[in-house]
Amino acid sequence: MVKKSFEHCPADRYKYDWGTCSSSNGFAQVDTRQDASFYGTWANPEKRTIFNYCEGDCTTTTCDTDEEFIAEMRELEEWNIKMGGFCKVDAGLREGAQEPWKRLGLGDMLH
Repeated sequence: MVKKSFEHCPADRYKYDWGTCSSSNGFAQVDTRQDASFYGTWANPEKRTIFNYCEGDCTTTTCDTDEEFIAEMRELEEWNIKMGGFCKVDAGLREGAQEPWKRLGLGDMLH
């Protein structure tokens, strides 16, 4: 089952870049045309979690299965492309960071 939780967290996206959603916690930044100090999205394929920060509003999506996580990532990609943007995953440079994405069949989203 896909679970979404919402919370108001006044800050800016950099709190999450270097904290909860850092690469050391297994997260990768999901790069989109909308990225700014007030907007960001991160995903963790091993925890099957997607986190979005938008102007102080935080949405956490947690998936029970790999299939649900894949579907959520593809929906995110599709929406961004439909809106004239892009959606790519920056898994970072740490060793093995790209492997979970490739294992799930999401390697084409890496850049």
